[in-house]
Amino acid sequence: MTAISNRINSYLFRGVSIAPLVAFRIIFGALMLFGVLRFILKGWVQDLYITPQFYFPYLGFEWIKPLPGDWMYIPFLLMVVAAIGILLGFRYRFSAILFFVCFTYVELIDKSNYLNHYYFVSLVSFLLCWVPANACFSLDAHRKHSIRKHLVPAWTILIIQLQLGMVYFFAGVAKLNTDWLFHAQPLKIWLQTYRDMPYLGSVFASAWLAFAFSWFGCIYDLTIPFFLSFRKTRLYAYFFVIVFHIVTWLLFPIGVFPWVMIFSTLIFFSPEFHMRWINALKSLFGKKRCEINQETVNSPKSPRTITWLVGIYLAIQVLVPLRFVLYPGNLFWNEEGFRFSWRVMLMHKEGYATFYVVDPKTNNSIQIVNSDYLTPTQVDQMATQPDMILQFAHHLGKQFNDTIIHYGKQQVHLKHPKIEAEVFVSLNGRPHQLFIGRTTNLLNETYSLKHRTWLETFHDTANF
Repeated sequence: MTAISNRINSYLFRGVSIAPLVAFRIIFGALMLFGVLRFILKGWVQDLYITPQFYFPYLGFEWIKPLPGDWMYIPFLLMVVAAIGILLGFRYRFSAILFFVCFTYVELIDKSNYLNHYYFVSLVSFLLCWVPANACFSLDAHRKHSIRKHLVPAWTILIIQLQLGMVYFFAGVAKLNTDWLFHAQPLKIWLQTYRDMPYLGSVFASAWLAFAFSWFGCIYDLTIPFFLSFRKTRLYAYFFVIVFHIVTWLLFPIGVFPWVMIFSTLIFFSPEFHMRWINALKSLFGKKRCEINQETVNSPKSPRTITWLVGIYLAIQVLVPLRFVLYPGNLFWNEEGFRFSWRVMLMHKEGYATFYVVDPKTNNSIQIVNSDYLTPTQVDQMATQPDMILQFAHHLGKQFNDTIIHYGKQQVHLKHPKIEAEVFVSLNGRPHQLFIGRTTNLLNETYSLKHRTWLETFHDTANF
């Protein structure tokens, strides 16, 4: 075991050029600056974090609340400042921590805004808090010569490469399902929206293209991290990275995610590649060119601790996407273990949910208008996601407890009402089927990690 441990340590702590890490810092800072400014200018802060009356927090993070009113712009403005700090390498450690805290805080407020690439940004910004990406070509290194380095421990770059590789690989594993491979769903549904396009409409409407995209996407995700890792295949692999992400950007409304992946995967390239464009940037500012010096890398005081922490982090990144195996039933129907698992664009669900406030004494009920309490985005997201349906039901229970309501002409002082829902959902183009029936008082169900026995069983009625 000692020999194995020594080999692992020598691999993780060997000196490698800092150039890929510096390049990644600059790219990430620039992308985040663009992304946050775009978010503010498009009015999404107002629409997603100020306008809603009710928010859907994550399990265990119910204590995280939005700031009141226009104060919600504060974390976004702080992210702008932090992204500039990361980009320039100014007060880098503070900037990375500030960005991670603000970005993650915003994302934990309401799960109806969940996107895989937001989760990816949180993870990467967390990793940047721990690596010395400011030790070269940064304002910090310019004003404090003692932090300058040309070589860094290999793990500081390897952990980011592995994080990117896991995103791709688990996205590929998630595509190993019947709907994706043998029914080309949901791509068949999404590509149909282009059937009226001049000249190419008939191509987009054809089944063969949906199948081609499905199989290529699966193979691409499963193999691209490995092809990027080897010098002989790297350039060809990166060509496919560019093509794949530009095509998805053109066809589907997935924001800046394709560009984040296109530029982030450059970290797989050689130090010499990154040194060339860093020196090109330096020349614009009249700075001295960098060279890859053969300096020594100081051994950390506790390499075993760092090794264990890196191992624990990577183990979590492997186990979280696999937690779905702990639950019975259809993953896409129940969505137990779905989030944080890199299941990117894998399903198309449509649903409509009708909620009822029921007087337990008389069984009289009133029907709820969901849009009176939720934004259009929240209504759409909630209607197909069981945990959000349950959270909304509990919110209604609090709203209507100990209140005066009218059942027709009858006025009733309602105490401890029942909240029932009738929900129908369509999965990947199948006919709508009952998702939740009115036989369940949702206030009796607890929001937890346990299997949701109150959901109706999925019946595969596929007839594609």
